[in-house]
Amino acid sequence: MSANSDLSGKTSTTPSYIELETDVLVIGGGPAGTWAAWSAAAQGARVVLVDKGYCGTSGATAPSGTGVWYVPPDPVQREAAMASREALGGFLSNRRWMTRVLDQTYTNLNMLGDWGFPFPVDEEGRPYRRSLQQGQDYMRLMRKKIKKAGVQILDHSPALELLVDAEGIVAGAAGINRQSGERWRVRSGAVVIATGGCAFLSKALGCNVLTGDGYLMAAEAGAQMSGMEFSNAYALSPVFSSVTKGAYYRWATFTYEDGTEIEGAGSHKGRSVIARTLLSQPVYAILNKATPEEQQILRTVQHNFFLPFDRLGIDPFTQRFPITLRLEGTVRGTGGIRIIDDTCAASVPGLYAAGDAATRELICGGFTGGGSHNAAWATSSGYWAGEAAASFARQLGAKVNQRTVEGIGETAVRSHNGHTKSFAPSEVIQGVQAEVFPYDRNFFRTEQGLSESLNRLHHLWKEIRHSEVVAENQIVQAREAAAMVATARWMYASALERKETRGMHRHLDYPQQDPNLQHRLLSGGLDHVWVKPERLEAVQREKELVAL
Repeated sequence: MSANSDLSGKTSTTPSYIELETDVLVIGGGPAGTWAAWSAAAQGARVVLVDKGYCGTSGATAPSGTGVWYVPPDPVQREAAMASREALGGFLSNRRWMTRVLDQTYTNLNMLGDWGFPFPVDEEGRPYRRSLQQGQDYMRLMRKKIKKAGVQILDHSPALELLVDAEGIVAGAAGINRQSGERWRVRSGAVVIATGGCAFLSKALGCNVLTGDGYLMAAEAGAQMSGMEFSNAYALSPVFSSVTKGAYYRWATFTYEDGTEIEGAGSHKGRSVIARTLLSQPVYAILNKATPEEQQILRTVQHNFFLPFDRLGIDPFTQRFPITLRLEGTVRGTGGIRIIDDTCAASVPGLYAAGDAATRELICGGFTGGGSHNAAWATSSGYWAGEAAASFARQLGAKVNQRTVEGIGETAVRSHNGHTKSFAPSEVIQGVQAEVFPYDRNFFRTEQGLSESLNRLHHLWKEIRHSEVVAENQIVQAREAAAMVATARWMYASALERKETRGMHRHLDYPQQDPNLQHRLLSGGLDHVWVKPERLEAVQREKELVAL
C-alpha cells in the first residue's frame, strides 16, 4: 500500500492509483454512453468509458427496456411523428433536430438489428424496431460491441470531477472505484458526459445511479443548463415496487380505498387527478381492462413488472393494489446540459453531452416520457457526441495528453476558504427530497411554494459548499448529494422564471400558456444561480424574414 495524492490534494493510503491516457473519455455506460464510445472508437480514437455501476446493467434502460422513436423514412409518417408532440411540448422543439434524430435513430437501430439484437417481430415476421423492451439484451450487446471495438471499461468507477487545462479546455476526469477504493485519473483529448438525468434517489427502477453528477461536473467547468423547469416528471408505480412502467396503466381503473372509481384518473392525461387525490388519501389500481389475450402479451413483454405482484400473491388483473407517483425528475423530463451545435458540444470546449444528461428540448420541447424520444435521443446524441469528441481530440494533436491539467471539483472534493465543518450526505439528500418529492410543491407549482423551497435549497447549498472534504468512504454519496442540491436549484429557479403553464411545467398561479414566453430558459451557476431566456431558432428566423 502506497501513499497517493487524492483529489483534494491531501495524502491518502489506497491500494493503487490508476492513471490512464486516452483520446476520448466517456462518463456513463447506458445507451448514450455506449453509443458515444462505439462511435468514437469507430473513428479510430482510443476510448475509455467509466461507469458508476456495471456498464451493461446500470441505469434506467437495462432493467426494463423501452419503446423508441423509430420511424421509417416515409414523408407522411415522419410528418405525423414530428407533429404529434409539438403541442404537448409547448412548441419549443426544433423540426431540423427532430429530422436529424429520426434519421440517425433509423440508421442506428437498423445497425443494432444487423448486430443481432432480438427485436420482436410483427404478424408478418418483420422486425418491430420501435421496441427495445429487452433492455438487458440491448445493453449486454452494447457492452460487447464497445469492448470488441477496443474501448477500455472501468466499472463501478464514478467520476468525481473534470480535469481542465490552462485554457479551461476539458481534458479528462478523476474518480474512484467504489469496490476497491482505488482512485483513478484519465487524461483525454475530449470528454462525453452521458451520466443520465436526476431522479433524486426516488427508488424508481434503475435510477439510483442517476443523481445529476454530470450536471454538477459540467457546471463546475462553466457549462450551461437548459430546460431545467421541465423536470417534474412523476411515474406511476405500485407502492411496493420500484417498476415505473406507465404504459401498463392504460388498462387500469383507478379507485378510492372504498372501491369507488376516481373520475378522470388515468395513466396519461389523468395523472394530475391521481396526484391531487394522493395528497389526501391512497389511490388503488386494477388492470381490469385488459382482455385475456392482452394479459398474456403484457406478461410476455415485461416480466419484471409482474415480479413484485407474484411475490406478494397479487393478481393485478383481478385484484386492486395501492399505487404512488415516483419522481423521475430529469430522467423523464427534458432538461439537461445545454447543447450549442450539431455535434452535441456543451458550452465549454472539449466537453460533449449525450442522452438524458443533455437537454432534450430540441426534439420534444417541454414534455417527454419514458423511452420513445428519450431513447431515440440517447442513441443519436451518443453517436454524434462520440464522433465529435474523437474529431476534437484528433485536432489537438499527438501531444494532447502532455498538457498540464488540474481537477476543478469543489463541493465535497476540496475544502472552501479554509472551512473545517463537514456535512452528513444522507441528511442533505433527505433535505433535497423534502423539497422535490411533494406533489403540492413540484407537480403542482406555485410562486410561493417554489420561492420557499428555493430559499431552503440555497441555504442547503451554502452549508455544504462551505464544508470540508468528507470522509473517503462517503465521497461518492457526498458528491451525489451536492449534485442533487444543485439540480434542484436550477429546476426551481427556472420554474420561477417561467410564469406560465407549458409542457410538463404546471404553474397554478399562471395556468395558461403565454405566447410571449415561447422561448427556452438557460440556467447555470453554483454559488449564484442565474436564469435567462434563449429565443428559439425558428422564431428568430421568422422575425428576421419579417424585418426583410
